[in-house]
Amino acid sequence: MDAVFDYGGRTGYEPISDTDRKEFHEQGFLLLRNVLTEDHRAALEEAVDRVYAEEKAAGRTTKDGTLHLLGFLERDELFGELLTHPIAFPYMWGLAGWNIYTHHNHLDVTPPALEPEKPYWGWHQDGYRQNSDPETMDPNLPRPMFSLKVAYVLSDLSEKGRGATKVIPGSHLWNSLPRPADLTVHNPDPEGTVEITANPGDAFIFDRRQWHSRSTNLSNITRKMLFVGYTYRWIRPLDELHPDKNGPWYQNRTPVQRQLLGEGTHTANYWGINWDGYIDDEIPLRKELKERGLLDRSIPWLR
Repeated sequence: MDAVFDYGGRTGYEPISDTDRKEFHEQGFLLLRNVLTEDHRAALEEAVDRVYAEEKAAGRTTKDGTLHLLGFLERDELFGELLTHPIAFPYMWGLAGWNIYTHHNHLDVTPPALEPEKPYWGWHQDGYRQNSDPETMDPNLPRPMFSLKVAYVLSDLSEKGRGATKVIPGSHLWNSLPRPADLTVHNPDPEGTVEITANPGDAFIFDRRQWHSRSTNLSNITRKMLFVGYTYRWIRPLDELHPDKNGPWYQNRTPVQRQLLGEGTHTANYWGINWDGYIDDEIPLRKELKERGLLDRSIPWLR
């Protein structure tokens, strides 16, 4: 990586606090302030602007200029480095463990709306069939988390009405959300809704089960966000990534980053084991955590 950003010696392997873990498990999300240094944020925004211009020139934005680009990581060296961001990455392995990879990531650019907000109901949980295939008949038994995302805020979302994500804290433990009977009219947000107002350089992390919704950008500021999702290696990818493994972008990736891009030695390896049925201690992230003394048998996903 050509650019070097100063994170005060942070490595991405500093354990998260019990307080943060408790808040995440109770609320379903965490807002983290000042995750990106200003020079890093500005460099990422420049990369996003370049990719946006390329996609717009190719006719792949909507008529109002909105871009929701899946599988964006290969489009810039800086994006690949986000996989193990020194401040955000500890939350990924700290909350989901060592047998993870990125299955879903998207680059979002949302210009100011061209017309008044139309009625819509955008509340949902991520995961598609993960919200029904593992369902039980007990509505009070929450489904498994399966995945989580980190969202990097590149533009100023410090005020409401700028297209920020809306969440309902604690709703990750709900299997359903009442839906209005008439979706042709404006309906109020569900009780308890919070619009995540954030400054440039902030980030937030959320459980895929968190009920959340987009919001309309009613401001004169273009919303720019990068979302990187992590799930277990035994779950299939959602987005398509086709990196040239002989090209410079992939060659620049560390062993841990290559794991996070889906690399594995054999099929059982994705389940965290060797063919003898024992844990594979050579899985890069597990190996890194073990060498640093960060495995913890009291936390199931860090055993």
